[in-house]
Amino acid sequence: MIVVSDTTAITTLIKAGREGLLADLFGEVLVPTAVFQELLRSHPSLPGFLRKVEITDASKADLLGALLGRGESEAIVLAEELKADFLLIDERRGRRIAHERRLKIIGLLGVVLLARERGLIAAVRPLLVELQARGGAYIAPDLIEATCRSVGE
Repeated sequence: MIVVSDTTAITTLIKAGREGLLADLFGEVLVPTAVFQELLRSHPSLPGFLRKVEITDASKADLLGALLGRGESEAIVLAEELKADFLLIDERRGRRIAHERRLKIIGLLGVVLLARERGLIAAVRPLLVELQARGGAYIAPDLIEATCRSVGE
């Protein structure tokens, strides 16, 4: 499975000490150079399951640069180039553009739901609370409730 990621979900999971969920779910997560550099600015060391991959056509990321940050632009382009199974991205504008480009998207909440489905976590709500408290994520209360209801919690 090929999973390409933007910065936000990885940073949130690292801050919360739960980055291992990505390795358990996907084995390896590919990040473009811009995302790798953004991550290094915030974290002194990065998990071994992250692999930096150069995009082959920087001009495509340059074109997206008018609408998105460099990391998001490169993540979208890399996901297209590699025909990724998932693009891990949470920012609304980036998700919209990725959707328009017919990329399969997963966000932080999707990762949490997948982790529960695969038995890696017992419950969704405690992890969401942890991601907010320790990871710095903002998740609207109604979204938390809807997510928990979707799995019968």
